[in-house]
Amino acid sequence: MDYTKFYSDRVKPMKGSAIREMFKRMADPQIISLAGGNPASELFPGEELSKISEKILREKPAQALQYGTTDGLPAMKECAIKRAKKVDAYTEGDSVIIMTGANQGIDLTAKALINKGDKIIVESPSFIGSLNAFRTYECELVGVEVEADGMNIEALEKALAENDGVKMIYTIPTFQNPTGTTMPLSKRQKLIELANKYDVLVLEDNPYGDLRFSGEEVPTLKSLDTEGRVIYAGSFSKILSPGMRLGYIIGAEELLTKIEILKQVNDVHTPVLTQMMCVEFMEKYDIDEYIEKNRELYGRKCSAMLEAMDEYFPKGKVKWTVPEGGIFMWCECPDVSDISVLVDKALEKKVAIVPGSNFAIDINEPSNKFRLNYSSATIEKITEGIKRLGEALEEI
Repeated sequence: MDYTKFYSDRVKPMKGSAIREMFKRMADPQIISLAGGNPASELFPGEELSKISEKILREKPAQALQYGTTDGLPAMKECAIKRAKKVDAYTEGDSVIIMTGANQGIDLTAKALINKGDKIIVESPSFIGSLNAFRTYECELVGVEVEADGMNIEALEKALAENDGVKMIYTIPTFQNPTGTTMPLSKRQKLIELANKYDVLVLEDNPYGDLRFSGEEVPTLKSLDTEGRVIYAGSFSKILSPGMRLGYIIGAEELLTKIEILKQVNDVHTPVLTQMMCVEFMEKYDIDEYIEKNRELYGRKCSAMLEAMDEYFPKGKVKWTVPEGGIFMWCECPDVSDISVLVDKALEKKVAIVPGSNFAIDINEPSNKFRLNYSSATIEKITEGIKRLGEALEEI
């Protein structure tokens, strides 16, 4: 049966993430994945969370297994506020909604704000999950180039001046996905100035901000906002566990009231049990000490990947970013017209990478770039994976 005639217009052009599709091709245990965005599973506090969940289900089963409030448990909201205050991303009077992963917050924010035909300015390249969420609401994506230090602000100003109907700027200013770049303070200040001048909202996505292993901290866009334009999306996925699906958004009460209604329709509330587990973990253990372990390990893994690239990649044929944190770096092959050739050759050698087209505004346009992840594989596998990838690069 042909089901295509039943699809809504807004989903007909959509394609699944190449990353998820690649996972289906990676059933072979010999494949070294440098493709996904998974945190290091060896750092998950499984034993601690096991004890916490057992205690909760023994002592407070009725609360843990019952319906909860749409905006989240008060104690969980306090945990989110505490994390946000560390980067001045919370202002007295702001509202907070606990989300089933930060991506839900991004999706529902777009659903609350975007009409068909509206325009969203996004970084080019950008996170596939957010781009697909925006596409669902039949908006026009206006791409602004990501430079070595984040979004090109001159190009952003030009895009704002030349495009009517821009509702929002979406940005991952710290350890951007997929490039790993970080926007300096001067650019952040200018971005806020432009948002004020052109009367647009800003959606600041900051899932990686806690994972800095070198360089100096940079103020969040939310901390620079004086007009209530920034909606801030945070996450516990990269600092505690992605499987618990805990994220949050913070912003002006009037805006978040509408988003909360949409969440109520979407999933009623984020699971109470995982919220209670997070609260208990935060109360019982030092989350900053735990984050520091992540930072230290990711710093070592990133260094191992950079050293292996210096050794095994063909000299002068590949350019790459050098991140100060997060979990990704971005590579470019100037002499290659379509990186899909490298993706296939790498898979033949049992190593997986993600093509740059997956993060583009036009996913059908060939790309000469690819993304690497260094958080999930061991240092030994990172080195071996880069060696194999270097061999594939030599062959193409």
